[in-house]
Amino acid sequence: MANEIPVTKRHAINALRELGYSKRKIARQLGLHRKTVGNYLAEPSVAPPAEHDPGGDETDSKCTISTPGSEVESGGETEGSEACQSAMIESCEGGNVNDDVGRRSHCEAYRGVIEDKLEAQLHAKRIWQDLVDDHGFSHSYQSVKRFVAKIKKCEPKRVWRMECEPGEEAQVDYGTMWVEVDGKRKKLHLLRVTLSHSRKGYTEAMPRQDTESFIRGIENAFRSFEGVPQLLVLDNLKAGVLKANIYDPELNPKFADFCKHYGVVALPTRPRTPEHKGKVENAVAYVKEGAIKGRKFASLYEVNAHLRHWERSIADNRIHGTTRRQVGAHFRQSEKPALQSLPVDLFPSFVEGKRTVHRDSYVEFELSYYEVPPEYITREMWVRSDGRMVQVFTLGMESVAVHVKLPPGKFTRALGCGGTAKNVRESLRRWEERAGEIGVEVGLWAKALTVKRREAGLRVLMGLVHQLLPHYGSAALERACAQARVHGQYRLHELKNWLEEPIEQQSFSFLAEHELIRDMDAYGQIVGFERSN
Repeated sequence: MANEIPVTKRHAINALRELGYSKRKIARQLGLHRKTVGNYLAEPSVAPPAEHDPGGDETDSKCTISTPGSEVESGGETEGSEACQSAMIESCEGGNVNDDVGRRSHCEAYRGVIEDKLEAQLHAKRIWQDLVDDHGFSHSYQSVKRFVAKIKKCEPKRVWRMECEPGEEAQVDYGTMWVEVDGKRKKLHLLRVTLSHSRKGYTEAMPRQDTESFIRGIENAFRSFEGVPQLLVLDNLKAGVLKANIYDPELNPKFADFCKHYGVVALPTRPRTPEHKGKVENAVAYVKEGAIKGRKFASLYEVNAHLRHWERSIADNRIHGTTRRQVGAHFRQSEKPALQSLPVDLFPSFVEGKRTVHRDSYVEFELSYYEVPPEYITREMWVRSDGRMVQVFTLGMESVAVHVKLPPGKFTRALGCGGTAKNVRESLRRWEERAGEIGVEVGLWAKALTVKRREAGLRVLMGLVHQLLPHYGSAALERACAQARVHGQYRLHELKNWLEEPIEQQSFSFLAEHELIRDMDAYGQIVGFERSN
């Protein structure tokens, strides 16, 4: 074989394989390439060396591992010694991944698949589902759950310690507990903001974890610190993060505007990794035990007043176990000068929410209705109100409409509600004017129509403009309206009859002579006779 490895490592390979380790894991434990491990596993097992001979070489076996069906020995100072110790430790900590002692786990045949899925951050339930769907796994979820738990126990992940420069970072977290307030047990949410360098903290109790309460609590913390850190590390709660993603999380738009206002960058942690904000995690427990537990309060205001007093008199005066310095003094000397300046104004107070545009091109917000351009129909929008104005944004926070806040039940613009027509009578007047623009006769007919049929003539005028005018033209409509008005006809179908079958007026020729008509000379004689008498 091209690359020979010490015999002790070859024994360790076989021993770890007997423990149920995969090729990948054996290679990782022993610092070998996976193909090398595979090549040695394909060969016949190497026989263990002879028992220790007192007169033999000093490099004889000094470490023995007993496993079911195998025994591994290695020299005390060789490379195999580390492998031997590693195998021994993992065997004692549960490296033998069996459901019960002496019984091989049903998941052992899928170890490589399970390890790959664990590296992809999949949980046990998802792994079990994938095994059932993709590999025909026929055993229970509990079997996979136990197997995954023992693998994680055998391979604990290292947590890296992170320390920050003054003014660099603050960590935010909530703690929930039941507190007796005004004689009743109430569920309070304790918002804790901790500066990572000095461990200076701020705590505020609130009844809800909504976005407005979350923002105001952090804002009060900044005002208490008299400065703003550069980074804000927070959990993936909905008040701050709409969609958790370690690489590109989607922040709540209101919280994103808050961060922009204060010049702080929000960094949500990876889901289910409390160690990423370990400084504030421990601080929440410290507040619960040291400040709140076992106390009774008359009101929520009294709770927060007590927390402020406790922060100044107790928490700031303690010597922190990691920094070995008094928290309050450390903050004043090192961190406070490094914080960013506070903006002049507080963050504007407003309420907002996601809404879908209805088919009538309106969004409903706080029981009122606000119009948006029709191209946004059926799309989701963000609606924001500060109590005076209502703004409508796309999900990308592009403004599409701004309205004055309306009372409940009102529309910004709609027929009969302050839009293009205030009522039917006003609409009738406007349509009458529109008919008069076509021609004089059409206008006269429209005026007579409104006098005769009143509000019922509204639809007739709409039909005249939208149906008859495009089909017949204004000239033909002028003639038809003149004829219909002479005959007193004010229905749309009667007007249409004049357009389709116009009746031409007949001209009559008078007869010059007729037996019943006297001659003009006879009339002359009669007139002369009457004059002579």
